[in-house]
Order: sequence, then structure tokens, then C-alpha cells
Amino acid sequence: MAIEKKLWQSCLAIAIAVNSFISSSSALAAELEEIVRRGKLVVAVKDNLRPLGFYDERGNLQGLEIDIAKRLAQELLGSPDAVVFKPVANQERLQVALDGEVDLVIARVTTTPARSRLVDFSHYYYLDGTGIVTQNPTVKQLSDLASGRIAILKGSSTIAVVRYELPKAQLIGVESYQEALLLLEAGGADAFAADNSVLAGWVQEYPQYRQLPVRLSGEALCVAIPKGLQSSSLRDRVNQAIARWQQSGWLRERAAYWGLL
Repeated sequence: MAIEKKLWQSCLAIAIAVNSFISSSSALAAELEEIVRRGKLVVAVKDNLRPLGFYDERGNLQGLEIDIAKRLAQELLGSPDAVVFKPVANQERLQVALDGEVDLVIARVTTTPARSRLVDFSHYYYLDGTGIVTQNPTVKQLSDLASGRIAILKGSSTIAVVRYELPKAQLIGVESYQEALLLLEAGGADAFAADNSVLAGWVQEYPQYRQLPVRLSGEALCVAIPKGLQSSSLRDRVNQAIARWQQSGWLRERAAYWGLL
């Protein structure tokens, strides 16, 4: 009798645990339904990074990542205007997702093992990488900088990339893009190495510069999505959309429009 009682108690405990799991899973899986009910997709973006996300002269957010956010709102909610943009600084891009302040992060986020432990990532929508800009007429290809002077942001991962490709070049550390510009304008460097997406905006703002047709590394830009069962449906829909856009050529067309190809 005692054995039967213990067996019954064990079965009851298992049943309660299973029911609790099912209930919590159902609640978690309702995240996409909550977005639909709300009628708005909340997306963290950059607002100072031309041509990915920036304000135009009329104060409207523009750029490739803004286009992607609007297209996702169209896919999920039926209108490109059903999106709320939350501009973020680099250091808070993932935190706003962890804190539940946004549904998605589309703010020039590249995948790394450390970041993948915090959030999930979609398929990539743009392959970024290290590039070079110059206004020096004698620099036409990468080999012309073999022993040249290249400005580079201090402490950036770009240093190792450029050092590998151009081991004899003189690398000059700068604190900011503005300092790099001043250095180039003063003739203190022959070129500036940084992310191609950033340099695309650089040459749009300063047309006397040009990008060399090189990509010294590959960095996948992806949509960051909160981890967990609650985001599985949203993650699937985002991945399906990006796969369609890649196949149809829409992503390539938008990247070309914004000067990223």
C-alpha cells in the first residue's frame, strides 16, 4: 500500500510538472501573438550610422537597416509603418533585447560566440568586412599601401586584419573617425581602414574619398533576437523573410541603393 501511495505521488508530481511546462511553454510561445495584438514591432536601430541608419535632412530615419525593419513590419503586421524605432548606442544594443525593451535589434550587430550566448541571430542580411578609403591618387589597389601609412581606430579588431594583409604598413592609431579625417586631410596618413559599411557612409559624406575595391575580412550583420521559446516563432518568421529577400534580390537591391555594394 505504501509503495502504491509513493507511486501515485510520483505520478502526480510528474503530471503537475508536465502541465506546468506545457502552460509555461504556451505562454512563452505567444510572443509573436503579443506583437500582433500590440500592432507594433519595436526595433532597436542606429540613428547616426550612414548608410545603415541615420536621419535625413527632414529628420526621418533612413538607411538599409531602417528598410529592413519596415519590411519586417510589413511581413508581420501588414504595414511598413507598424514599427517603433528605438535608437541605441553600441554598448546598449544587446542589453535592450535582454531587458525586453525591444522585439528585435537591427543595429549593425555582428555575430560572435560571446554574443550568441546572450541572444539568437537571424540569417545574415549583409556581409560586412574591413575596407579602406583614400584620397591619395597614387593608391589604386591594396598593394599600393604595402609600406604606406594607414589610420586605424585604436583597440579595434581591424588592426589584426590590416596587419595580416599589410605587415610592412605603418599603422597610425586614432581615437575617432573625426580624428582619422583630420589626419588624412593634413597628409599624415595615406588611407583609413575601418568597416566597409561605415566607409560607405564616409565617401557619401566626403565625396573626395573613394573606397578601394577590397574586403579584407567578412563579418555577417544579423538581426539579434531575444533567446528562448517565446521568440521561436518570431525568429522563424524573420529567417524566412530574409531567405526570401536574398533569393528575390531585394536585399542586394537595397544594399546597392545605399552604396553598400
